[in-house]
Amino acid sequence: MAGAIASRMSFSSLKRKQPKTFTVRIVTMDAEMEFSCEVKWKGKDLFDLVCRTLGLRETWFFGLQYTIKDTVAWLKMDKKVKKQILDEKIYCPPEASVLLASYAVQAKYGDYDPNVHKRGFLAQEELLPKRVINLYQMTPEMWEERITAWYAEHRGRARDEAEMEYLKIAQDLEMYGVNYFAIRNKKGTELLLGVDALGLHIYDPDNRLTPKISFPWNEIRNISYSDKEFTIKPLDKKIDVFKFNSSKLRVNKLILQLCIGNHDLFMRRRKADSLEVQQMKAQAREEKARKQMERQRLAREKQMREEAERTRDELERRLMQLKEEATMANEALMRSEETADLLAEKAQITEEEAKLLAQKAAEAEQEMQRIKATAIRTEEEKRLMEQKVLEAEMLALKMAEESERRAKEADQLKQDLQEARESERRAKQKLLEITSKSSYTSMNSSTTALPTDLPSFNLISESLSFDFKDTDMKRLSMEIEKEKVEYMEKSKHLQEQLNELKTEIEALKLKERETALDILHNENASRGNSKHNTIKKPQAQGRRPICI
Repeated sequence: MAGAIASRMSFSSLKRKQPKTFTVRIVTMDAEMEFSCEVKWKGKDLFDLVCRTLGLRETWFFGLQYTIKDTVAWLKMDKKVKKQILDEKIYCPPEASVLLASYAVQAKYGDYDPNVHKRGFLAQEELLPKRVINLYQMTPEMWEERITAWYAEHRGRARDEAEMEYLKIAQDLEMYGVNYFAIRNKKGTELLLGVDALGLHIYDPDNRLTPKISFPWNEIRNISYSDKEFTIKPLDKKIDVFKFNSSKLRVNKLILQLCIGNHDLFMRRRKADSLEVQQMKAQAREEKARKQMERQRLAREKQMREEAERTRDELERRLMQLKEEATMANEALMRSEETADLLAEKAQITEEEAKLLAQKAAEAEQEMQRIKATAIRTEEEKRLMEQKVLEAEMLALKMAEESERRAKEADQLKQDLQEARESERRAKQKLLEITSKSSYTSMNSSTTALPTDLPSFNLISESLSFDFKDTDMKRLSMEIEKEKVEYMEKSKHLQEQLNELKTEIEALKLKERETALDILHNENASRGNSKHNTIKKPQAQGRRPICI
């Protein structure tokens, strides 16, 4: 069965381990699990084991699929499973591959942290298809950079939310959930029949992305087969039935089985929820709310721890700054004291020199007075005496000027000494203030502690027929159209992201390495076609048969 979001499990290998057991390997997004199964086990035994291990409750959304001789089939619950081998290939455009990879990283590693998730942390991860890697001239580092850019935007998403977003993107891939079967129309033209959760689709063998015509489940009245001929009867009786032939009878059996399972799921999604499902949804809502509250609590605690750490770091930084200021102030005080001592000594020396000069000036004045009092009789003695007097006067004047200069210098030194002592007093006062601040800061730092809790239908499967007689298909059609409108609105932002990345890496694409699916996907994208708007309905044209 295909899921409501076309979800299913994939198995990488299954091998015989011992005579009575075999090994099943289950591969998920982030783990590989192996189980030893008994040879006598049937499909339901294996399916139940897988569901229990993965914790699945909505088991009707899932099933086990395998391929045999290039034919896709679903595991039957009432038959043994030891011959199964499972495999699947889906085309994914490059831009969607990068976005899917980013959600896979979010689911595995949690929120992006640049201090933990440094360059090269995805080097050992296989996140992108080799086809995408070979299509562009980009190094692994360049791919990692683009994946990480989107990974960082998913911050705050829990693992289950990231996985759900991954599935939402995957379900929009053109080949996702589609099972292809080789068929021929009445003219013998080779075609492909695609069966998925939306309906039945007819493809050209060379184009598995865009169907030539589609039959949505709500527009099909009956499907049946007779031998190798398969018949699809549309709900609109004006439209003729569509018939095709398969290669083998067992292929028609597989197609009918697959159609019944997908249609059952299609109708289940549009029925009122059963009491069990309502209870499961209520529990899921409660669990989601609980997890949200838990994440919020953890986020608050983390924020509080970060704030406390920032406060601690700021206090430590401030304490270091105060210590440096105290050291500088102490050094300045010592320099001030040394300067004051030197100035005091120099002032004393200058004062003594001034006194000595004043004494010499007085002696010179006395000598001048004595000379003036001496009587000199001859002109020569008089002239000599006058010259001596003049020299004495000049010497006395010079000595007086020097004495005055020395006195001023002494006064200036006294003033400098007073200023030095005042600077010393201020330095001591600042040192006392810094010492008191440091003591207060240490007390605050020691008392700051980090937080510790840092419509109903009748299904007729008689023989080989599947009927939809009493289904209210008109109402279903309206619901489906409403779902399409809502879906297109929700996917606008996603398409903008994908287009942005596609534009960014387009210049690095190697055109010669493009595959046929790449070219078809680009053509669909240029026309604005997607998986949900390319369904081409058969038109009523009287009672003429449909020709493809």
